[in-house]
Amino acid sequence: MEVSTRFGPLLLLILAAALLCREALAAKHVVGGSQGWDESVDFDSWASARIFKVGDELEFKYTAGLHSVVELAGESAYKSCDIGSALDSLNGGSNTVKLSKSGTRYFTCGTPGHCEQGMKVKITTAAADGSSSTTTSPSSKGAAPSTSAASAHVQFLGFFALVASLLVSLI
Repeated sequence: MEVSTRFGPLLLLILAAALLCREALAAKHVVGGSQGWDESVDFDSWASARIFKVGDELEFKYTAGLHSVVELAGESAYKSCDIGSALDSLNGGSNTVKLSKSGTRYFTCGTPGHCEQGMKVKITTAAADGSSSTTTSPSSKGAAPSTSAASAHVQFLGFFALVASLLVSLI
């Protein structure tokens, strides 16, 4: 009985650390960087400067009423700016989209003419291990840094070291 009482808190902390691990490694990418979701951003350069992984989030920040976020059905709709077969449409001014599986997703602004002016972005999400992802050097236009998985990993390691030191003090 003494063993289970003594190691109960240890097991709870290990379980909590395991559950937090997945979220700690996820990154939040503000689409368009400091300029946000706006027609002045070069979204091709912005997206190519980042690695998107399963569990990451895209945050679209924009002026409600002036812009919106429309998720397109596929590459053909993306290339032709066809929002008629949209999968989703968001218009609140600040929207978060979770990247829950690997693959490519396409987003544009639903305001007439904005897609044709380049206000669209193609996001290719790699598996959580990043096995199919490549990166290029960031562009200076619209390439404000986002929370990276690497810095989240360092934060998690710091958290894990703190938990480990607490566990050692309990033993």
